[in-house]
Amino acid sequence: MAIREFGLKGLEGASTRSIAAAAGTAMSAITYHFGGKEGLYLAAADHIAAQLGEDMGPALDQSATLAGGDTASARAAIHAILGRFADKLMQADSESKSLFIIREQMHPTEAFDRIYGGMMGQMLETLVQLVCIASGDADEARARLLTVTFIGQIVVLRASRASSLRLMRRDAVDAALVDDLKARVAANVDAILDSLIATRQEPR
Repeated sequence: MAIREFGLKGLEGASTRSIAAAAGTAMSAITYHFGGKEGLYLAAADHIAAQLGEDMGPALDQSATLAGGDTASARAAIHAILGRFADKLMQADSESKSLFIIREQMHPTEAFDRIYGGMMGQMLETLVQLVCIASGDADEARARLLTVTFIGQIVVLRASRASSLRLMRRDAVDAALVDDLKARVAANVDAILDSLIATRQEPR
């Protein structure tokens, strides 16, 4: 309830009265447990960070190929992470969390630090390392830009859902659309990595 209220209205616009009523508890309980609205907001951020950990942990656990430096395994790990991220982000129950995160992306507060400091940051940093391994390119700055590009292909369908659906002439984000998105992202990732590898192999 709190995450949805904060996601829709932000910290300033959210009503602790509405949150308490939706939770079936007294407003005093918020003060007692969280110290007030700001404390509840940070607790909501911590909950989102923990949920991201549960959602993305299995995919990141599979990325133990980092130490081995195997290019094929690194590429497979990139696909696994992005595929799971797409599945989790597009679930109906992720909308409130997404709204909360989008607000923090636009105007970051301590809440963003808590979210990014958890699984979000770990996932992105892991992707950067995997991109370097999969492409054979040690340019970390380029890998960071590519990671933003890879993630952006997925996030756009949540952050710009109305425009994306209108453009694709689809009515909703359903399982078929998520599968199409994952296939397109996977193809794009392969094309970009193959292009980087080909460029490095060209005779000087």
